[in-house]
Amino acid sequence: MAVQLTIIGLGQIGTSIGLALADHGEVITRVGHDRELGFARRAEKMGALDKVSINLHAAVEDADLVLLALPIDQIRETLELIRDDLKEGAVVMDTGPVKQVVAAWVAELLPPERYYVGLTPVLNPVYLHDVDSGAEAAHPDLFRDGLIGIISPPGTPSEAIKLAADLTRLFGASPLFADPLEMDGLVAATHIMPQLLAAGLLNATVGQPGWQEGRKLAGRSYAEVTAPVMYASESKTLTSAAMLNRENVVRVLDSAVASINAIRNDLAEEDGKSLEERLERAREGRQEWLKARMTADWAAEETGVIEAPTASEVFGRLIGRGRKKDK
Repeated sequence: MAVQLTIIGLGQIGTSIGLALADHGEVITRVGHDRELGFARRAEKMGALDKVSINLHAAVEDADLVLLALPIDQIRETLELIRDDLKEGAVVMDTGPVKQVVAAWVAELLPPERYYVGLTPVLNPVYLHDVDSGAEAAHPDLFRDGLIGIISPPGTPSEAIKLAADLTRLFGASPLFADPLEMDGLVAATHIMPQLLAAGLLNATVGQPGWQEGRKLAGRSYAEVTAPVMYASESKTLTSAAMLNRENVVRVLDSAVASINAIRNDLAEEDGKSLEERLERAREGRQEWLKARMTADWAAEETGVIEAPTASEVFGRLIGRGRKKDK
């Protein structure tokens, strides 16, 4: 008996998860749904799915695990649509950038005996500089040597949390357990903030006096710094992520503004020594971070080497839970 995993949302993340599980057909059936049928068909053609379900309700009614790989502005609506279709014991996971609000939606909307665990995937360091998005940027090793943050509301069964941790290791990543508040703070600084800074620079330059000539001179530095504004599929998605996590985002924005003002003051006061020290500190910080990120030996750093479970071990526990429920 195979476990059914239903992936809702077949962009880069959802398709990559399907691809990562492609060799485990004996224990898992991968069902996919996307509001854009062409995306789901493309993921199926790539080998990320065993079956495409056109109907959302039918896609989840037999699912043991439902993965919402959706923009944050689509998650609540999707939970409302599938809540009555989820079978008892089903586990719902999401990969959205904001966790406190999703946990609150789940508590409000899902019936008893349906469980939620939030995932925050971090990419394999070899893909750090890729700018592509969507299914075309999907890879079976997209999460290898990265981290996957795991949050769970109070009362979540230990089996559901262990399932998330084992899935993480099955993908070749390391689990990072955190509470929703902590995770939202981390994501505000490392995911949402770079996109807002990119938007700030673009709005300060594009269309401003001198831009007609400046656009001809803008090179790699400008392209790399402004690229994050394109990471979200739509401006609405980034707006939703920032607004739903606004307390953390405002805190990080205030810190960034203070840092930029310090650079401005060095320039205004003609304090070249202070500016040089500030820039060197930033360079050293980035080099230290990038070296650690590329090495990606997080598991050994934190807890020692942990052997990844087999797919049979991971999904076998779900099958076992389902059989007990049926008795």
